Amino acid sequence: SLRYVRRRAAGSQASHPMAQQVARTLRRLGTPEALTGAVVHGFGRGSAQLGFPTANLEIDWTDGAKTPAAARIRTFVDTHDTGIYAAWAQVADGPDSGVYKAAVSVGWNPHFGDLERKTVEAWLLHDFAADFYGRTLRLLIVGYVRPELKFDSLDGLVAAIRADGDFVERELGDAPEDDGGFFVARGRL
Repeated sequence: SLRYVRRRAAGSQASHPMAQQVARTLRRLGTPEALTGAVVHGFGRGSAQLGFPTANLEIDWTDGAKTPAAARIRTFVDTHDTGIYAAWAQVADGPDSGVYKAAVSVGWNPHFGDLERKTVEAWLLHDFAADFYGRTLRLLIVGYVRPELKFDSLDGLVAAIRADGDFVERELGDAPEDDGGFFVARGRL
């Protein structure tokens, strides 16, 4: 469930040694990437196994013509490195359409090793009152944080995800950069 998106263990620092060894820097993209798509069901591991519900962005894997929004998502996935990105996010057509920070995983989820295609999974750093499957998610991806890694244990993965969220929370500041009108005002899509 995407309902409670900002679960945190006691304390804000990742305590697992592997999470502390992961180098994180915010390498700003030359131009932020604006992605818009539907939130779809994933494997259900984010909340159930990891404690970090993620919003899975729908990716059109067909070779045919795509809508401009679907083409942007596919191009981003095909041309950018796998790993963790820092972003601003909005559930544009949800009851809470605020703009929030997000740690976004783009890639293969190597810890589980069962994907046939890359995914885009955003952990919105905010508590939402309700699920938003089927809603429109807008991501303004502003920087690359770290490469995708395979961890030795589930605890190591959880600690790294928590540390990724803490890093993004700290590095993005108080308000999104000029979004060029990307995010929508409440009630308009």
